[in-house]
Amino acid sequence: MAVATRAAMRGTLRRAFGCAPRLNVFIVTILLGVGGVALAQGGPTLPDAPDASLMMQAAGQKAGAGEISGTVVDGDADLVPGAQLTLTRDGSNEVRKTTADENGTFRFIGVPAGKFTIVGSYTGMTSGSVIGVLHAGDSIKTLPIRLDVTASESVQVVASQEELAEAEIHVEEQQRLFGVVPNFYTAYDWNAPPLTPRQKFELAWKNVIDPGSFFVTGVTAGIEQAENAFSGYNQGAAGYARRYGAAEGDLISGTYLGGAILPVLFHQDPRYFWKGTGTKKSRTWYAITRAFLCRGDNGKNEINYSGILGDLAAGALANTYYPAGSREGAALTFEEGGLNILGDAAGNIVQEFALKHLTPHAPDYAPTAKDLTNGAIQASQP
Repeated sequence: MAVATRAAMRGTLRRAFGCAPRLNVFIVTILLGVGGVALAQGGPTLPDAPDASLMMQAAGQKAGAGEISGTVVDGDADLVPGAQLTLTRDGSNEVRKTTADENGTFRFIGVPAGKFTIVGSYTGMTSGSVIGVLHAGDSIKTLPIRLDVTASESVQVVASQEELAEAEIHVEEQQRLFGVVPNFYTAYDWNAPPLTPRQKFELAWKNVIDPGSFFVTGVTAGIEQAENAFSGYNQGAAGYARRYGAAEGDLISGTYLGGAILPVLFHQDPRYFWKGTGTKKSRTWYAITRAFLCRGDNGKNEINYSGILGDLAAGALANTYYPAGSREGAALTFEEGGLNILGDAAGNIVQEFALKHLTPHAPDYAPTAKDLTNGAIQASQP
């Protein structure tokens, strides 16, 4: 499940995986069972209907549609009331139009998710445009659309790749299993742009300090306490505190090593890209291979050095804070690393088929067949 499960679920639960194999099988079985129920029950709830005053523009609005607003300015950055705005979307013949109000602002509601273009025009001025990507349920404000009096060509304001990636991170930070546990490291947008080094560390930091992560760490420590795992920690409040600290160490090391440091060094994307289409066999195979392959920042499939080495490194670090009686040197390192890799593969399967249905704010779109056959984004087939 890439770093999503490694950080939010497997990253903390792997202590239970490593110290209690029976618990490992139990947890994966529970996840698969819950996923099956979720699939039978259907996906997340649809957003509320728009206000009555906006019904005309929102007619035919689809579930998960969003809102786009912005302003129109001239070459001196003064507002342009009365400017005409035309909205078009990639892959659709639908055209929407509106007029900027007395403050030079405009608004489109009930816009389906996807890439869009808004063109502004006004008599005696050249047209200008803005291009962006709207995610399901989002409400975004575009950059100002500039109309020049003397310019001979239209001015197009296009968001940079880093800005688009920042918008994608904002969407991912709303993704929580059952509305609680972070599911930040899953990209439901197949064409999501790569993250910059700063953004990789930003996502890791937000995952580590999220209250949902502390909750999962507490549950993990409680399970270990009940099983008397790592008996060198003893029982009682002090024993629980030691187990909690060790589980938190697993979370932090797993998140930063596999989700930030190594992905920056190897120029790889730490996220799991949800396939969401194709046969069950092809999706299962794709999920398993994501434990060994990942998407590079160049958009191509690569060996998942970040994830594999991150799992092994996290296992090695565990030797520094496990109880003395539980430290097994290289044997523990490879045992923990191997379990983590297998946990990634199993977690990816659960992510592919179930967790989207348990994530209330997951975007409502999947890659097209054309997406899946473009370059390195090809899904591995059995």
